[in-house]
Amino acid sequence: MDLSTLFDASAVVSTLGLIGVLGIIFMETGLLIGLVFPGGEVVFLAGMAASSSGANVLGDAKLSAPLLFLTAPIAAIVGGEVGYWFGRKYGRKFFERPDTRFFNQNMVKRVEKLLAKYGPRKALVFGRFIPFARTLLNPTCGVVLLERKLFSTWNAIGAIIWTQVAIGIGYLLGDALGDRANSYLYIAVGVIVLITLIPMAYGLFKEWRTKHHLS
Repeated sequence: MDLSTLFDASAVVSTLGLIGVLGIIFMETGLLIGLVFPGGEVVFLAGMAASSSGANVLGDAKLSAPLLFLTAPIAAIVGGEVGYWFGRKYGRKFFERPDTRFFNQNMVKRVEKLLAKYGPRKALVFGRFIPFARTLLNPTCGVVLLERKLFSTWNAIGAIIWTQVAIGIGYLLGDALGDRANSYLYIAVGVIVLITLIPMAYGLFKEWRTKHHLS
């Protein structure tokens, strides 16, 4: 398998199928390396591939809708638990690494602010819809020694809501577009990416406005 496949959402779904989708979900929510993977797009495209127009979207990659809806949240829950375990075991040094193209300390600070501002319950749900927060929030909860039962409960709730919503949107859109799904594939992916970036953009805007008023 060409490793470049892992960085192309449509290639993950069409080439690796359900196993690839679940693997990307797990890595994006459980390992720091997940920051480089297009998890949000993969989940959305998987929903389209499970719809009635799945074959039109990604060739022979049509996925089983029941299996996808059932197993995706499990992969996200397990990934979250692994991320929490790493953060709890290795503490702050888990994040002590040089800034790269995909990782920087500002991401960690934003996730910590998200956790402090909204509390673990809301953060573990809404953070699933923010690309880098999906990866960093779980180990951060481990670093700050968030109570295990509280984390596990809301990690599961957030995982279920995120996967079912993202897959559901892709599934419904695939059904609605039918034979035209392939023509609108990239537009649909672009829209879903923009939607997932809204929470992050709004947070950055509020932070900028606060600093602007204080200066």
